[in-house]
Amino acid sequence: MKKTFTINISGSVFHIDEDAYEKLQKYLQMLSSHFRGSEEGREILQDIEARIAELFNEKMKDGRDVIVDPWVDEVIARMGKPEDFMEVEEGEPAPQEQPVQPKIKRRMYRDPDRRILGGVCGGMGAYFNIDPVILRIIFFVLFFIIGPFNILLYFMLWIAVPKARTTAQRLEMRGEEATVSNIEKSIKEEVKDVKDSFQRFRSSDTYEKGKDGVSRFGDLVYNVLKVSLKILGILVGAFLILTGFLGLLGFLSTMIIGRSIVSGAPWIFGAHADFDIPGLFNHFVSPGAMTISIIAIVLLVAIPLIAILFIGTKMIFRYKTNNKIIGLASVGIWLVALVTLILVSVGQVDNFSKRTSTTVSTKIECQDCKNLIMELGTDKYENYTDTGIDLDRMKMIKVDENEVLVGGPRLDIEKSTSDQFTIVLKKKARGKSQEEAQTNTESIVYNFQQKDSVVTFDPYYTLGEGGKWRNQEVDIVVKVPVGKSVFLDKKMVRIIYDIENVSNTWDGDMVGKYWTMTEDGLALKEEIK
Repeated sequence: MKKTFTINISGSVFHIDEDAYEKLQKYLQMLSSHFRGSEEGREILQDIEARIAELFNEKMKDGRDVIVDPWVDEVIARMGKPEDFMEVEEGEPAPQEQPVQPKIKRRMYRDPDRRILGGVCGGMGAYFNIDPVILRIIFFVLFFIIGPFNILLYFMLWIAVPKARTTAQRLEMRGEEATVSNIEKSIKEEVKDVKDSFQRFRSSDTYEKGKDGVSRFGDLVYNVLKVSLKILGILVGAFLILTGFLGLLGFLSTMIIGRSIVSGAPWIFGAHADFDIPGLFNHFVSPGAMTISIIAIVLLVAIPLIAILFIGTKMIFRYKTNNKIIGLASVGIWLVALVTLILVSVGQVDNFSKRTSTTVSTKIECQDCKNLIMELGTDKYENYTDTGIDLDRMKMIKVDENEVLVGGPRLDIEKSTSDQFTIVLKKKARGKSQEEAQTNTESIVYNFQQKDSVVTFDPYYTLGEGGKWRNQEVDIVVKVPVGKSVFLDKKMVRIIYDIENVSNTWDGDMVGKYWTMTEDGLALKEEIK
């Protein structure tokens, strides 16, 4: 019993016994050693392997599926060994004469090397050993004899006749045995023809004219690109100058006068600002860190804008500067400003570390009141500019030339344990210490007014003079005795917050109606038409 191996030859898989495998491997190694140094060696070896695979596939048609030693001997005999076709050097004995190979039967292929359309005439010329030009003339004459059927015949042959893709098929098309020697000779002739054609092309006037044309075209493209890049550089430089100058102008005017004098340009810093940055920071940062923060912000914004302005002028005027020291110093200053601002910001977090609250209860002096009417007071900030800055339940409004922080209270309704209406006002705030948090809580300003059975609530609460944002909040709880009712004016929707009721009515649908306090909670009494 012999071992068998599975091998791949030119993309085809074969099973081969041990003796045949060793002999075939030795043969392929001999061919590889022989052709390794030649320019066309790789292509020759590929075509040789393709031909060997064809021969083995023909053998497989007999029903056997394992390559045996006699098959390899037959393939080697047909293909030839390297010593059979090596040039005989002077003084060396000539190789032994090989037995005459049987005449190879020609096969019809389409010749891709001599084609005009599909290579049909070229392949027929090789098969019949006729000049393809004669066959093309015959096809042309037949067109006038049999008409369009001639074209149909040509396309039928184009489809039916396979194309000669490998060197072995090209040799078979001419009736030559696809031996190693013939494959090598065919490939070398093809390579030589290509080199000769290319050399003739390079020596022709067409090549020189084409070369000059390509050179002139390249120079034209280079010059066009050069001019285009210069124009693009000038445009980009002008844009950078405009952006840097107007951005710097807008930023500085925002920092100094509190309003940008540049408007309508979204890419410019401060173009749409309607509040001053120092005034904004004054509501958040402690007095001791205020100056440091402003300086850091100025450096962080101004240095990049100046750099943009500088790059733009350099792109347009192309002056030379030894600006490495200035550039490195600017980067260093910018990084110091960034670190400083971060440290100041981290330090301000401590201002929110403690939290306190104060609660004040006020009884409504109206013993005979069965209904309490709640309405919202006049919004004195309605006609002032909203800056768009929101902080939890507070926002910033520009009043004249100053920014004012105002907050929206939240109102809830609960059942009272007494027989009187009671308003509980709870203020909350944060600070660096309990004492500071308590001071911030007491500085919250919020008012409501009562006249008979009507209570008017202010829509906003404010901070005391000089007060800073420390997460201040105001919660209002109206305690209603069982059996008594409240009426919510429609404007109260701005401050009521998550009022529980037995019908689970949404806050927005509770306004404009009377609600009676029951043992189970608020219930709808009647609706004002």
